[in-house]
Amino acid sequence: MRKTKVSFHKRGDGTLPEIITIIPLKDDVVFPHLILPLDLTGEGLVKAINDATIKNEFIGVVALKYGVDSPKPNDFYEVGTAVKVVQVLEATSDNVKVLIEGVMRIKVMDYVQTEPYYKARVEEIREFTEKSETIDVLVQSVITLFKLSAMLGKTLPKDLISMIDTVNNPSILADLAAIYLELPVNEKQKLLEMIDPQKRLRVVFHYLNKEVQLKEVRGKIDEEVAKEMSKTQREYFLREQLRAIQKELGQEDSHMEELNKLEDKIKEAKMPREVEDVAMKELERLRDINPASAEYPVSRTYLDYLINIPWNKKTIDNLEINQAERILNEDHYGLEKVKARILEFLAVHKLKEKLKGPILCFCGPPGTGKTSLGKSIARSLGRKFIRISLGGIRDEAEIRGHRRTYVGALPGRIMQEICRAGSSNPVFMLDEIDKIGADFRGDPASALLEVLDPEQNVSFVDHYLDVSFDLSHVLFITTANILDTVHTALRDRMEVIYLPGYSEDEKLKIAHQFLIPKQIKENGLENHPVIFQDQSIYKIIREYTREAGLRNLEREIGSICRKIAKEIVAGKQVTKEIAPEIVEKFLGPRKYFYQVADEEDRVGVVTGLAWTETGGDIIFVEASRMKGEKELTLTGQLGDVMQESAIAALSYVRSNAKRLAIDENFYDTSEIHIHVPSGAIPKDGPSAGITMCMALISLLTGRHARREVALTGEVTLTGNVLPIGGVKEKVLAAIRAGVKTIVLPLKNKDDYEEIDKEIRDKIRCVYIQKIDDAIDTVLIQRQ
Repeated sequence: MRKTKVSFHKRGDGTLPEIITIIPLKDDVVFPHLILPLDLTGEGLVKAINDATIKNEFIGVVALKYGVDSPKPNDFYEVGTAVKVVQVLEATSDNVKVLIEGVMRIKVMDYVQTEPYYKARVEEIREFTEKSETIDVLVQSVITLFKLSAMLGKTLPKDLISMIDTVNNPSILADLAAIYLELPVNEKQKLLEMIDPQKRLRVVFHYLNKEVQLKEVRGKIDEEVAKEMSKTQREYFLREQLRAIQKELGQEDSHMEELNKLEDKIKEAKMPREVEDVAMKELERLRDINPASAEYPVSRTYLDYLINIPWNKKTIDNLEINQAERILNEDHYGLEKVKARILEFLAVHKLKEKLKGPILCFCGPPGTGKTSLGKSIARSLGRKFIRISLGGIRDEAEIRGHRRTYVGALPGRIMQEICRAGSSNPVFMLDEIDKIGADFRGDPASALLEVLDPEQNVSFVDHYLDVSFDLSHVLFITTANILDTVHTALRDRMEVIYLPGYSEDEKLKIAHQFLIPKQIKENGLENHPVIFQDQSIYKIIREYTREAGLRNLEREIGSICRKIAKEIVAGKQVTKEIAPEIVEKFLGPRKYFYQVADEEDRVGVVTGLAWTETGGDIIFVEASRMKGEKELTLTGQLGDVMQESAIAALSYVRSNAKRLAIDENFYDTSEIHIHVPSGAIPKDGPSAGITMCMALISLLTGRHARREVALTGEVTLTGNVLPIGGVKEKVLAAIRAGVKTIVLPLKNKDDYEEIDKEIRDKIRCVYIQKIDDAIDTVLIQRQ
């Protein structure tokens, strides 16, 4: 309890009930007749204060014999103080600051309640004071010593010295002086238990007298120290001369003492034998170097790194699978494959004592929780968490370190972060592994091969340290948006786990469980909770975001919370429930529209599905025919693969024109133009062949293509449909765009069946093996 103000207050004490609430104090004692602040923590204590304040009841404040967190009746002293709450200064759910006034001494007879707070049967301890010359002398003596103590430097409230002259009650004076005595709790408790004011004044007088004597002695010492300052300066110069003499005589100086301490640290670091030999050789070399030489700090820094590396320091893994599963479920919704893999790792670790850390790679669109998963894994394992971003790294030395021959050489980021963590088995996240660069300074991706290979990283050698370090205990986790740009050999060393994105229903649940509570807390709305209706969240998902992840959804929710915070501060009527119409009021007009659902069926325009590094998306393939002669025009920033798909589609249509009821000579007098809208965005990939083929068949047969049917798949010249990747991302994109039916290659059936049933129930899927299988599904029969 920190005392910030003490004053006197006379008022009627009231009648003490037989049973009152008891508040425990760990580190102080409260005396009667005084007003002072009290800071209490704990839901039970907060409830006790609130109940007593509402009913204007007495509270008993009793000191604890032992500083325990969960005291029992035996841990309390028998004598305490009955107080009244004067004012509640500050209150939260588990903390309250109040101003209390001590009223009378009480004795606790027995405890009648322990939960949610203590109640006890008490009796008032009455004090009897008789006027006498002895008491008058004691009162004046205590006042004099109190003032003298203040003059000698004792820290006291400003108004206390002038107020103490007005105190003529020996009991109040003794209690007041006791508060400011530097005594342990048990000694102050003895003063509280002294009922006779005269006896209490004698003890207080004794303590004050002792305190004043100590302060006088300390003051004399300070004066002597001030006089000796000039002597100290003279001794400094003498020591410098002595140091020079010792150097001439070859005797040990402070520099040698420092090197000896360094040797002790090397031995305490518990390095492997070969590393300790290197460190001792470097130390012997350091002994021969002049401290003023430029080589000295280089060698010294190298030894400091060797000492600070956690060679044998490890955190103990939490191998309780149920607890780890609970933590993972608390932090993330869904992601069952990732959670299962971590629990498998724990299970094997529990059965096998020495286990090499796996190299996991979380691959998926932005905002799907890849980085935050690493933090959850570290928390569930009870390990330290390290994260570095590899995006834009082009220098190999960032991974392996610089040779010590270079000026300003340092260890690589791997060893630096392990030193910083102070543990040899952290969870190490390498973010954005697909965005590593390469130039004349080397190839960082190739440098990572040794780090991420379980067979090689047992003896990883940093160029700066030039000694091997065992990285096999580190749990490495990498993240990427796409794997196409990742070094092939590096990809082979990692166990890839895909995070495809979230459906609308999953986003709804995540918003309620994680995003909304987080934004309410970050925007200061804990005392003004906001309720988001399900339809409002769906509206934000469909009309204000278009993503596989959750970042924009969280931003829009945060935007709404900030606008509500503005209403509160401005004193306007506060919005407490977010309905769909409120969303549009706060976020403005909708940003995205369902292009498929909003358009009509047309000839030569077919809906396709594409996969991008930000998730799935829909594309439209448009085909038109003009007068010309055997010419194919392709526009829309198409890559080489999509251009070849268009040529293959045209070749298939020409070779099967008769069977498809198309004029076999159509190409002789025609120019065919295939365009994919959003021409400024580069597009490529091996899954648009079937879409282009259907657009050509629709154009040349005059049959309208159904806009609510979306296709994905690659074609061959013989009409076979080849399997594709990114099935879940494409299905989610189709559902977001309002597509009713998707057409998938038959070989992707297993991929589609792995998708959650609640997602599959929202869309119809048609499997095809040949191009002809899709014609009647996509194209409408001519009337």
